[in-house]
Amino acid sequence: MSHELRTPLNAILGFAQLLERSTRLEKVERENLGIIHRSGEHLLALINDVLEMSRIEAGRTALEEAPFDLCKLLDSLADMFRLRAEGKGVNLRCAYDEELPRYVRADEGKLRQILINLLGNAVKFTEEGGVMLRTGWEAGQLHIEVVDTGPGIAPEEQGMLFKAFVQTQSGQQTQGGTGLGLAISQQFAQLMGGKIAVESQPGVGSTFRLDLPVALARADEVSRPEGARRVIGLAKGQPEWRILVVEDGADSRRLLCRLLESLGFQVREAEDGEEGIAAWREWRPHLIWMDMRMPVLDGYEATKRIKGTSEGQEIKIIALTANAFEEDRRQVLAAGCDDFVRKPFREEEVFAKMREHLGVDFVYADEEVLSEAAAELDSDALAEMPEIWRREMGDAASTADGETLTVLIEQIPLEQAGLARTLTGLVQDFRFDEIMRLTALP
Repeated sequence: MSHELRTPLNAILGFAQLLERSTRLEKVERENLGIIHRSGEHLLALINDVLEMSRIEAGRTALEEAPFDLCKLLDSLADMFRLRAEGKGVNLRCAYDEELPRYVRADEGKLRQILINLLGNAVKFTEEGGVMLRTGWEAGQLHIEVVDTGPGIAPEEQGMLFKAFVQTQSGQQTQGGTGLGLAISQQFAQLMGGKIAVESQPGVGSTFRLDLPVALARADEVSRPEGARRVIGLAKGQPEWRILVVEDGADSRRLLCRLLESLGFQVREAEDGEEGIAAWREWRPHLIWMDMRMPVLDGYEATKRIKGTSEGQEIKIIALTANAFEEDRRQVLAAGCDDFVRKPFREEEVFAKMREHLGVDFVYADEEVLSEAAAELDSDALAEMPEIWRREMGDAASTADGETLTVLIEQIPLEQAGLARTLTGLVQDFRFDEIMRLTALP
């Protein structure tokens, strides 16, 4: 089911990304495209919830612990939901314990998902008043509370909150979601050695409390990934990169081929593993994007045959699969693949893998147009953005808070993609003074 559901979504989201590259779209067309993209992302989130619940029930969920910046995680989530809350007239506040450690070791992805579910519910169900994100720390125990002034939960419904596919009366009235968010969150919390508890009073509000043991980490253990930049072409002075796409799904194959060809790669395609092996022998590509589930000869066997030759040892093979589980990753690496990308893929994932495994040098949009575009910008260019957004941009720039600026820039509508690219370039060039000038309120 993972493969059958995610494969068509790969085409929907992928071609939406490809269309966003066009400079010939009218404003209404970009708005329509944005709706398609956002709806596809929402559908993907729902599908992932159902798949995650099935994996939990099958006992196939494992922890992936690593050091991370806890304060950065909390701040990014607060920023994510603050504008949504204030758009409803609801105030979102944060109160962090002074003893709260910044760097910890735990499963960041699962903690993020738990807090997204708790904060998302609080903002969704609160129509007036506020939402509070509160943290505490004591003897290796992290305590996080999400407090809201929403409708509250009746005592007879509280016992069903963490059951799969069950929604409270308030949840049914919103007509959204799968009824899996809290069930998955509780399962994640228990897997991490903690638990979620709730206190609620109808007409007053609710408090969800997460108690979780976490280990301390050092700052030098935490990796700092580069911010995503929009690729617009290949840098000069490189080899003529030959890329083979082996994929039985015509839509997915066409999507990846068009994306790579648009940047200047030489691309060939094959519909199954046997055709892929023949194309590799004839053409000797630098890299193969290999779908793992195909008729005639699947990607696992095709990869083993290629990597089993002396010539095939040097070629890079990256698996493409719509299967969502971690054990699938181990299986494709065991077959000889050099890396792994899940469908639906995002174009920045594709480019990042090619840069990592081939050393491809790309040209980025901000490098080509940043200086000229920044010079032409003035405060009127940001006039359509909400005042609270401009104030938060200015505050973040004044403290050189690049993470918060990136989150805020992502909230710029698609029809103002040029503005978003320019501001992203200013952040990456540490031009916080210019951002403060542009976001200054009258």
